[in-house]
Amino acid sequence: MSVVYTKKIYFSGGDFHELQEVFVHVPGVMAVCTGYINGEGEGNFADIASGKCKAYMGVEVSYDPKKMDLSKLMDLLFAVVNPYVPDGQGKARGEMYRAGVFYASAEDEPQVQLHMNFIANRGKAPDAGDAGLTLNDPNSNPKRARMLCAIAQPLEHFQPAEAEHQDYLPRHPETETYIDFVKLRSYVRF
Repeated sequence: MSVVYTKKIYFSGGDFHELQEVFVHVPGVMAVCTGYINGEGEGNFADIASGKCKAYMGVEVSYDPKKMDLSKLMDLLFAVVNPYVPDGQGKARGEMYRAGVFYASAEDEPQVQLHMNFIANRGKAPDAGDAGLTLNDPNSNPKRARMLCAIAQPLEHFQPAEAEHQDYLPRHPETETYIDFVKLRSYVRF
């Protein structure tokens, strides 16, 4: 009997039902659980959605690092969640829907921070200096800067969401989603 080594990473951004559906079909992902990230005490969906209890709504992704790497998982997250928009997307709006990456392992921090730095600087045009030379500092001209709203933090606490919020979209296919899953599956191949 072989033991499969798994790692966990936690993502937030928009509707956690949609995030679960995004990651559950990815090869190398072993399990995806919706829940509440870095919450202040124990809360439930109603408490967090109303702002009574502060936490981020997101997913716990358990994956086999021999089959899937963290960078690809983060690429997928930021393909479906806009990291430059504060507090959610689509109809899922509020601080609890903010885009974020939460790492449970200190060994993941450098890779997460490197990826977030890349996302922060993606798409910025370099500034041309007085001598007509292009400077390699994308932050040299604030007019060209985009503000990264997504966060990267160590995981402090994860509380699985209630049973009715697990595997929600397969049980409720009529649910309107912000993410176009047909288009996503045609573009994203692992």
